[in-house]
Amino acid sequence: MSNIISLLPENVANQIAAGEVVQRPASVVKELLENAIDAGATQIKLIVKDAGKTLIQVIDNGKGMSPFDARLCFERHATSKIKTADDLFNIYTKGFRGEALASIAAVAQVELKTKQDADIVGQQITVEGGNFVEQTECQSITGSSFCVKNLFYNIPARRNFLKEDSTELKHIIDEFERVALPHSDIHFILFSNNNEVFNLPATSLIQRIMGLFGTNNNQKLVPIDQTTDVVKIKGYVGKPESAKRKRGDQYFFVNNRFIKSPYLNHAVYEAYRELMPHDSHPAWYLFLDVDPKNIDINIHPTKTEIKFIDEKTIYALLHSSVKRALGKANVGPSLDFESEMSFDMSASSGKAALPPKVNYDPDFNPF
Repeated sequence: MSNIISLLPENVANQIAAGEVVQRPASVVKELLENAIDAGATQIKLIVKDAGKTLIQVIDNGKGMSPFDARLCFERHATSKIKTADDLFNIYTKGFRGEALASIAAVAQVELKTKQDADIVGQQITVEGGNFVEQTECQSITGSSFCVKNLFYNIPARRNFLKEDSTELKHIIDEFERVALPHSDIHFILFSNNNEVFNLPATSLIQRIMGLFGTNNNQKLVPIDQTTDVVKIKGYVGKPESAKRKRGDQYFFVNNRFIKSPYLNHAVYEAYRELMPHDSHPAWYLFLDVDPKNIDINIHPTKTEIKFIDEKTIYALLHSSVKRALGKANVGPSLDFESEMSFDMSASSGKAALPPKVNYDPDFNPF
């Protein structure tokens, strides 16, 4: 009987891996923005054309790469973030799988220009469809510029599954917001078809929220700042009267990484119970700082799902923090069982209470 098992060609294996990481142009945007943050950039510019189908370019002023690193970064499982398996439980950076650039290069035409501050000239790398084309010296400023052209050009069937430009651009903006929101100390700029969509200078968290979602959010939000031995919770939640009929503006970040968690969503909704109609949805921008040893973020290719060692405690602390914040803002009814103010006349008038005067006729006899 003949053998039927064979190894896949390298280019096919790369395209299969790319299918997990690069689902649409927004996936490329997410990976490149996160790499720029890990590079220590203080300014990041994102340029897209035709909703990322024709061009996605991310320019940063980070530390750049050496000639060797610039070439090696496009290889599968090449990463500077981890060295051993134990490092997976001590991750503070964004990307660590070492698959992003290799996956992007497998389904697009990629040009990288990068230079370290100590270098006189930069490096230019060209990769097409996962195949290395050339590496040359070039003029470049300190930092990196990734230029991704013609996404899915070598997989026409995959390209046909992309939605209209307006839909794909909406996904790109969503990813841009999820990265820019927790990093308010970085200047982010977004251009789409030569039009400036966002220009967000480094600022405070509340100013970043207003820059992304509108200046009127300032009066609709309640701050949260709670520190415990298990988790540190900070951010803002919306007042019940500002809740909307549709879900939106609900953001969870764990160690500044955007996550999706129906379990944590339920904790927040429970805090709003009896404060708003059941079919309304509040806004929140919540940041949880947890020891990396107590979480596992390596359970999904896009790293938007997470596991907590003690999720019940996280749930309880989140629920109580939101409820306490709403109470402090006088959103919900509060009772002080130690002092009933309605009977404390001295507290309301500032003067000692006097006995009332009663007039009566001492000669009156009902009989």
